[in-house]
Amino acid sequence: MRLVGVAIGELVDVGLTIEPGEIVCLSGASGSGKSRLLRAVADLEPHAGEVWLGGQAQSRTPGHVWRRRVMLVPAESHWWAETVGQHFADEPANAELQALGFTRDTLSWQVARLSTGEKQRLGLLRAIGREPRALLLDEPTANLDGETGERVEAWLTARIREHRWPTLWVAHDRRQIARVASRHWRIASGRLEEGEVAWA
Repeated sequence: MRLVGVAIGELVDVGLTIEPGEIVCLSGASGSGKSRLLRAVADLEPHAGEVWLGGQAQSRTPGHVWRRRVMLVPAESHWWAETVGQHFADEPANAELQALGFTRDTLSWQVARLSTGEKQRLGLLRAIGREPRALLLDEPTANLDGETGERVEAWLTARIREHRWPTLWVAHDRRQIARVASRHWRIASGRLEEGEVAWA
């Protein structure tokens, strides 16, 4: 996936290439434009420049087609039906449910009973079940406790590498960036600058 001269809000001239199976972490102060950049890459906000997925240009692809291939997982997932299972086109495998701390019965739960952390884990499972070709992750473990977050992180990174999804992952936790990222970029003064993957 390539971003060429992308600009949105105060963030300008973003150029970035993410290789298949690579995780690039993005950090920056609150309000610096991290989430807006992900939304631009997902074709949810107008922007300057171009985003490429292989030889496919975002500007020449219908929005709904692009968003199925370049999957944005927001910090707070959206739920529109009464039960969990109604949000899955294909039922997830038992092994995948168990890896995230759920059982088959979870699919019959009312969405209203879900905690924020449960919604975040199920939102990730729902997204990867749609077989995307790239992932945009906005703090995908932010609502999880330390132990659960690391378990979900390991599950997620394994699938990213297995399916070779280029992934842009917004993160603040330095330890998480050190664990998952092959590269780390920070937003500062409206531009991207390369940062350390692990820093003191």
